[in-house]
Amino acid sequence: MNIGLLDRVLRLFAGLGIVLFDYISDSSWEIVFLMFGVWSVTTSVFGWCPFYRVFGVNTCPASFQIKQENNTDV
Repeated sequence: MNIGLLDRVLRLFAGLGIVLFDYISDSSWEIVFLMFGVWSVTTSVFGWCPFYRVFGVNTCPASFQIKQENNTDV
């Protein structure tokens, strides 16, 4: 996960707003609005953004790393 809680909430509401705008508007840009809105909602739900990964951005305060144990039984 690389998206924090505030970022996820903002993406969710912005994405839903864009999808709603797409639904009520008549324009030739309809598919662009729909794709951007669905992208925002999807990244918000999963909490992971591939663009954040590419640019090294992480707004999630928790770090999920696997702890490795050294087992040296003799």
